[in-house]
Order: sequence, then structure tokens, then C-alpha cells
Amino acid sequence: MSAVLERFIRYVQYDTQADDDSTTYPSSAKQLVLLRALVDELRAIGLADAAIDEWGYVMATIPATTAKAGVPVIGFIAHVDTSPEMPGDGVKPIVHRAWDGRDIVLPDAPDAVLRKTDIPALVEQVGHDIVTASGTTLLGADNKAGVAEIVTAAEYLMQHPEIPHGAVRIGFTPDEEVGRGTEHFDVQTFGAMCAYTMDGGLRGEVEIESFSADGVAITFHGFNTHPGYAKGTMVNAIKVAATFIESLPQHTLSPETTEGMEGFVHPNVVQASVEKTTVKLIVRDFDTDGLEEKERMLEALALQATHRHPGSRMAFTVVEQYRNMKQVLDTMPQIAEYAEEAVRRSGLEVRRRSIRGGTDGSRLSFMGLPTPNIFAGEHNFHSRLEWVSVQDMEKAVEVIVNLARVWEERS
Repeated sequence: MSAVLERFIRYVQYDTQADDDSTTYPSSAKQLVLLRALVDELRAIGLADAAIDEWGYVMATIPATTAKAGVPVIGFIAHVDTSPEMPGDGVKPIVHRAWDGRDIVLPDAPDAVLRKTDIPALVEQVGHDIVTASGTTLLGADNKAGVAEIVTAAEYLMQHPEIPHGAVRIGFTPDEEVGRGTEHFDVQTFGAMCAYTMDGGLRGEVEIESFSADGVAITFHGFNTHPGYAKGTMVNAIKVAATFIESLPQHTLSPETTEGMEGFVHPNVVQASVEKTTVKLIVRDFDTDGLEEKERMLEALALQATHRHPGSRMAFTVVEQYRNMKQVLDTMPQIAEYAEEAVRRSGLEVRRRSIRGGTDGSRLSFMGLPTPNIFAGEHNFHSRLEWVSVQDMEKAVEVIVNLARVWEERS
């Protein structure tokens, strides 16, 4: 417990916030500070090949200890960056020892309070050591909890060569939070037949299904002229966009009205002027065919908006973001089955869950590296109320060690 906690406390004090507006890779140079430090730490615990490439990806190998032939190489992956939605500089982690179930008031922002009544996952955590930030920043458990767990498991396996396992690859990535975490990831160099991201929430979770996701940009074109002399000539693109937004479904197909396996369309950025206004939306569905259906609806609504504003026109573009990793993982069911066995060996109940979002594994699975997601203990992502249980992090370390053993035994 002390090893994974010490590492986690140390890692979250690195500011690794990604930058959504950057054109560099990684999007912020400060991510490289932690990534380079991780190379040194991995080498110090015995992973002699630990290295960082030109894009900031850190890779290393835990050498095989088994005498058995044919044990496949597996991998564990986590990202070091934190969300641009919340400050990540000056994180002050606080360990609330043996939490007794009472409200946790964060000292630097008395309005920031963790309550069992507001956060159902906290109900299971009474008696655990809960780590939070101080109330003005996120904590960074997403995904530095996963980083700490992987490094701690690697150290344990290096210290216990009597545990039989095949070669295990480790990967630490930048820019997951801005959707570019796999942009330059070299699957062939990584050299594993499958991998596991340690980037989930409740202990026991194994996630093999994610949304399929597209981004849509609709640009409405109008005509601008001096407003004092605009009668009969001005076409206001802002008003065309407003007509379109107002026409979106009000009681369904939005993040605020859906749950479970329901998909949605979500306008999240508007860049507005009279001459040209762009509405950006994210489209999500567990069924990839459902994306196309929603996109046809959006295009029809956008055309209707231009018909209501004579002289306007629109351009409609779709960019693929990621696809439901279940399509790949269903073809190799042992990848998830072995993860679930490792969870059970760690004394936990398996919780299969569908992610109402995506992970780096969503993309990696379609790049030739099947990659389900395993719990890391992270909760309230991207928030001042972010928290993690030390005991859950310790269990995640156990799962990593057990998973290496299961692959060796069943190969």
C-alpha cells in the first residue's frame, strides 16, 4: 500500500495538463517532465530497456520468468496527462485516513464537499483511505492512479522472479484527455498481442465495450453587411445556427436525457459570427450504425434551418473519432476472461460495464492491439471533487500481478 500511495502522491504533484488548442505533440511540454522521470524510475527498478520516443511515449519491458514456450506478450497502459477542463497546477493531495463516512470538506474550497448522498460510489469506501485534492484543482487520479499501479506492479514482479509470467510491456502515453493519446503510438514497437488500460473506476470493473464516436461540424454561411442598411440583404448565420440548435430533440438523444446503452448528439462548441457560424457536435452510440442514423438526422435538421433563412447555406462534415472496442474484443474473448479471473483472484467481484465514453483502448483495439479497460479506482474525473481509494489502488496492483500469472498458466 505504501508504495502505490507514495508514487501516486508524487505523480499528482506534476502539472501534466493537456492543451486542447495546441498543435504540438505532446500538446504541452510539461507532460514530458513526468514521462522522463518515469523512464528513470522504471530503469531504477530494473526495467533496463525503458525509453521515451520522439513523441513522448514511454515503453519498457518486464522480462519473462517462465520456462514455458509460447506465452504471449501482454501490456499495461496508462496516460499521464490531465484534463484541460480543470486546473492541474499546484495539486495538494490529502489522504483522509480510515474515512468514517462523514462529509469530506476540502480545505481550500469549503463549498467543495464529498458526500455519500451525492456520490453513490463512496458508500462502499467507509474505512478506506481516501485521497482528494484540496478543493481548487483536480486530483489527477485520472490517470496517475493507473500509472502508479503499473509501476508498483512492475516493481513487485521484478522483486519476485519466482512468480512465473511471460514478458510484460508497459506503456505510458500523453494527450489522452484531448483525444490524441494514440496518434503516434507504435503498436508494432510495443510488441504485445493485447494490452489493458488501467483507467477505470469502481474496483472489480472490467470494461470491454465503449461508445462508437464521431465529431460533426456544421458551418452555416450567411451574408454580413452594415446593420444600418441591411434590410433585404443581411443573412445572419448566428440566427441560422440558433434555429438548428433549437430544432434538436428536447427530451431525448442528449447527454442530459440519456443513460445506459442510449446514445446521444451533443452540441459542445459554437464559433459564431454573422457571416459564418460553426456548430460542433459529438455523436455517440454503442452501435456504429446508430451514428449514421443520428448524423442523417442532424444533416436534415441543418438543411431545414437554412430553408427557414433564405440566402443561407451550410456545410456538413463528419470526422471519425473512435469505435466500440467490443467489435474487436468479442473475437478474442480470452482477453477479457483472463482479466476477470485476475479480478476474482484478487478477492473482488467482477463488474462488467459499458463505458459511456471511450479510452485509448477504443482506438488501440482497431490499430491491432486489443485493449480492454480495468479499474484504477478513479472517481469524479475532471473535477475538484476527484478522489481515489488507496485500498482500491492496491487491489489494482494485485490484479496486474495476477493477470500476468493467468496468461502464463493458460498458455
